[in-house]
Amino acid sequence: MANPTPADIQKAQEQLDAHVREIIQWHFSPETGSPFWLGWANKAGWDPRKEITKFSDIIAKFPHFQDEWLRDEQPEVWVPAAFKGQPFNIFETGGTTGMPKQRIGWNDYKVDYSEFSEKISDEHFPRGGAWLMVGPTGPRRLRLAIEHLANVRGSSCYFIDLDPRFVKKVLSNKQYDVARQYMDHVVDQAVTILKNRKVTGLFTTPKLLEALAEKVDLYEGGIRGVFCGGTTMAPQYVRFIVEEILEGRIGFYPTYGNTLMGLAASVPLTPEDKFSISYYPPQPRAVLRVVDPNQTDTLKAYDEWGRVELTTLTKEFFMPRFLERDEALRKAPRERYAWDGVAEVRPFGAMEKTIVEGVY
Repeated sequence: MANPTPADIQKAQEQLDAHVREIIQWHFSPETGSPFWLGWANKAGWDPRKEITKFSDIIAKFPHFQDEWLRDEQPEVWVPAAFKGQPFNIFETGGTTGMPKQRIGWNDYKVDYSEFSEKISDEHFPRGGAWLMVGPTGPRRLRLAIEHLANVRGSSCYFIDLDPRFVKKVLSNKQYDVARQYMDHVVDQAVTILKNRKVTGLFTTPKLLEALAEKVDLYEGGIRGVFCGGTTMAPQYVRFIVEEILEGRIGFYPTYGNTLMGLAASVPLTPEDKFSISYYPPQPRAVLRVVDPNQTDTLKAYDEWGRVELTTLTKEFFMPRFLERDEALRKAPRERYAWDGVAEVRPFGAMEKTIVEGVY
């Protein structure tokens, strides 16, 4: 697939700017907006509906979104007036210590994963073939999202639960034997399903995928596609997964996503990539920028490292300029994506300090 032309990039920018105007009108109008953003604008003393006409205005005029707002505020403050009275899902992220961040929602996860369904191949994820998710369920958006993705493709999904908060806690306490026991417990359950049920698609984390492949031949067990997310995947590790674990026979679909953004899909690997994975957000609903950590108004150049900044723009949730705890390489528009992407995502400051990632 050819890379986007300058005209394609210009058109995508115009679409983003039009979407920004619509979302700002929605969240800052009393008829449709949420108590939080209406109150914020009142305190700030300016009307975003008048002053925000394009995406670059958000960067110029909004401060960084504070994750404490999602921890400290009651969920109701985020309900847009247009959604009032409609029960919402509550999705959590983080929470290893203290109160987790919470994002409410209604249909955003269905929109994200329905769109993603068009990016995975029927050869690797046969329509009607069963899925298995080995990962965090509980209060996380991922569980409902994966089941929706399977359902969109005419499939049902089996689940093996994983509690990443527990794993991170025992690893932080250097209880490596406990972490290993828990990982074995999760993997054993997955092996049981694979041996007794016909499963063709698998969602899990890279480390669990590796552990699972040690116990069972995934291809012989029926797996044709692996949808993978949740952790650092350096190029040498990606090569190991593709060539050694999946033996070049199983489709590999790494993603970069979270409760606050949704889902950034990867572009298919080419020889030129040398196993470096690039991810592109679902613009205009979410925009990723790679910024200078010390001067966050400044974008890094293409193929330079910087901190990931996320802006989420849906009618359910507006989150401007949130600094993720991730760093990445900024990537130029590519193939079907006429906007920036990120590559080789890893925890922010990974080169300077030891990061506890657990089974992610």
